[in-house]
Amino acid sequence: MKEAEKNKNKNQKKDQGGGMGMRGVTRPMAEMQMKGKHKQDKDKSDKDKEEKDHKMSQEQREKMLHMHHMQTLWVYWMLVLLGVWMVLSPLTFSYGKATVDPSGGREVWLTLAERVAAMKWSDIISGILLIYFGWRSLTPNRPVSMWICCFIGVWLNMAPVIFWAPNAAAYINGTLVGALVIALTILIPGMPNMISYMKMGSQVPKGWSYNPSSWPQRWIMIVLGFAGWVVSRYLGAFQLGYIDHAWDPFFGDGSRKVLNSDMSHMWPISDGAFGALAYTFEFLMGWMGSPSRWRTMPWMVTLFGILVIPLGLVHIFLVISQPVVVGEWCTFCLLAAAIMLPMIPLEIDEVIAMGQHMVQAKRRGESMWTVFWKGGTPEEHNKDERSPKLMELPHKPLEVFKASIWGMSFPWTLVASTVIGLWLMFAPAAFGVSIETTAADINHLGGSLIIVTSVICMGEVLRRGRYFNILLGLIVAIAPWFTSDSNMMLNISSAIAGVLVIVLAFARGPKKETYGLWDQYVK
Repeated sequence: MKEAEKNKNKNQKKDQGGGMGMRGVTRPMAEMQMKGKHKQDKDKSDKDKEEKDHKMSQEQREKMLHMHHMQTLWVYWMLVLLGVWMVLSPLTFSYGKATVDPSGGREVWLTLAERVAAMKWSDIISGILLIYFGWRSLTPNRPVSMWICCFIGVWLNMAPVIFWAPNAAAYINGTLVGALVIALTILIPGMPNMISYMKMGSQVPKGWSYNPSSWPQRWIMIVLGFAGWVVSRYLGAFQLGYIDHAWDPFFGDGSRKVLNSDMSHMWPISDGAFGALAYTFEFLMGWMGSPSRWRTMPWMVTLFGILVIPLGLVHIFLVISQPVVVGEWCTFCLLAAAIMLPMIPLEIDEVIAMGQHMVQAKRRGESMWTVFWKGGTPEEHNKDERSPKLMELPHKPLEVFKASIWGMSFPWTLVASTVIGLWLMFAPAAFGVSIETTAADINHLGGSLIIVTSVICMGEVLRRGRYFNILLGLIVAIAPWFTSDSNMMLNISSAIAGVLVIVLAFARGPKKETYGLWDQYVK
């Protein structure tokens, strides 16, 4: 019993980076069995031996690939069964019954009959393709079939949004099955055929004090992604017509007016449902890859970064412009933006680590195309000895949470700027100035942008961006004095707040971590 306990503890120590496995859920079993065959000699501790341990012959890779395929065979059968489910769904649960129209009398690009037919045939065809390519995937070494199944899952999530699914059954069936298909193709078994080209090596980027792809670092992104998914799905459900009322605890009828406004209707699809779609992919991509994915999957980190950073900024800007364009606030819209905002500084460090790896690979003469899609040769071989295991979350929640926000620090100057931004947003109401005045717009928009800038710059790798607050402070301090519908007290408040924000923007604040090549830009 004691010997078994020792072996158990040894295996747990090997699982660095968060305790959720090196590559997905099932692949570690194959890896451990294969590693055990070529790591017998532990009496040599020099660097050459360590590098040799991380290399595998083609024969070993093929053997591991087949072993992994046997362990995950149930996944491919599930794809076939889900294909059958999708073929039968529109025939079992008619999409022409209990149909609804989009909220606010909104006209969409398809008639009701076309929406029903489009969803019906989309699901049937997707199901047939899942059956065919799922069946093909039962044979090892068919990554193309697995990728096609993955893209079918992506489409199943998109179709209800594009075709304005005529009832809730069609929407929920497509989005949930689509998410499950994505999980079964590239999350649970890991990347198709990645074993055939993966390069063992570093978990922590060269020169970094922590691993930005560790499970604790990704855990908080997964939680935020799921929260955003739930909130945006509620907004989308109202716009699509599945619920009759959009509840707002603070702004009364404001949510309904915002969600049915001309600003919202200018999009060909429901912006709430599109937000739920984006959060779906962000949530799923948080699970994707090993704790070394900054090195092994640059393409995925890039795509994840695009979803979180530029698209996130667009989403936030649309929300904060609502009082300016629509003249109303929407509580759940603000909540969705508040969920997205911290995701930007939490994700940017992984993107930078990936970019640093690409730069170093180029200096070594490696092909950028190959490195981007298949990963590059590691600069060194190290393990993430610092990150706590994610399995310790129930027992050490504070320790895991602290590890999840490594790379962020909270200088009092940025915290104070955030508070000032909040005050600017509420100042027009405090001084009795109408939300429809230009002075109120300056305060609302300026305060919101100061908050966004301050929170993003709490990410140490983006700390330099705090200088943007100088420009925002100037605008907030000066612009209200040139409006004809302002209020003296509001003008004085804006001037004081703007000057304070400018002064607070000069101090950098603490830098607690190191970032390799990027250290020179943290100023």
